[in-house]
Amino acid sequence: MKVLLSIKPKYAEKIFDGSKKYEFRRTIFKCPDIKKIIVYASSPVQKVIGEFEVDNIINEDIETLWKKTHSQSGISKDFFLSYFVNKEEGYAIKIKNVKRFNKPLNLLKVYNVLPPQSFVYIK
Repeated sequence: MKVLLSIKPKYAEKIFDGSKKYEFRRTIFKCPDIKKIIVYASSPVQKVIGEFEVDNIINEDIETLWKKTHSQSGISKDFFLSYFVNKEEGYAIKIKNVKRFNKPLNLLKVYNVLPPQSFVYIK
């Protein structure tokens, strides 16, 4: 099983240019055996632009999560803290084996799902 994540285009680009090695989430999937993430670049792109494999998922309190990931986060500490505001813990998906699609895919036509607020499972 795979998961499709909605990611803002500027952060999706950082995943594919290699400057962002972690994708941060306030909540994580219940299914433990997710090995592949499909990347949906949200508005204004609104296309599936690639995928990556899950190396591992870190779950820590916010301060520890930043200490462990900041050098490869691809985001500022201010953005990180505002993203996790009012959260005691968070998740960082370690990214490996990124693959950008030659041609972006239409989400509804290819996967028959609407853009998720956070994520959706794909079989």
